[in-house]
Amino acid sequence: MSIKDSINNTANDIKQDFADKKKSISNAVNSGVKKTISFTKKLIYSIIVILLLSGAAYMWWCNWTYSDGTRTGVLMKISTKGYVFKTMEGEANMGGISTDMQGGDIGNIWSFSVSDKNLYNQLIQSQGDRLMFYYKEKNRAMPWQGKTDYFVYKVEKK
Repeated sequence: MSIKDSINNTANDIKQDFADKKKSISNAVNSGVKKTISFTKKLIYSIIVILLLSGAAYMWWCNWTYSDGTRTGVLMKISTKGYVFKTMEGEANMGGISTDMQGGDIGNIWSFSVSDKNLYNQLIQSQGDRLMFYYKEKNRAMPWQGKTDYFVYKVEKK
């Protein structure tokens, strides 16, 4: 074997080793990239699921009835309000509290929301009347439900 053949064989061996190393490194990088992409997808899906479950739990908590009861007062105002979500809102005077000897009174105003259109129309007809309001207080009202946490579901004239 000549020196030229020996150099060619050595060069071919080096080329083969270089190709093998390049392929090995390429496979390792591709494997790492696949693992990173897989981890990122799992992380994103997990975050989305956690956000959806958290949102559902928050909505459930907000709609939980904290208290219910009645209040009696004179209906002073009933209107629809809102830029995006039109909600039906009302105010009633629950009675005055005397503040001085000359008979000065401070009004005790109670704000509430109404979700039923028929009840809203009934309240429009009863403006100025003394009414008993049946209500439920929610933990927190969503913007499309009403401005207050008190939701009137029934009224009776007193």
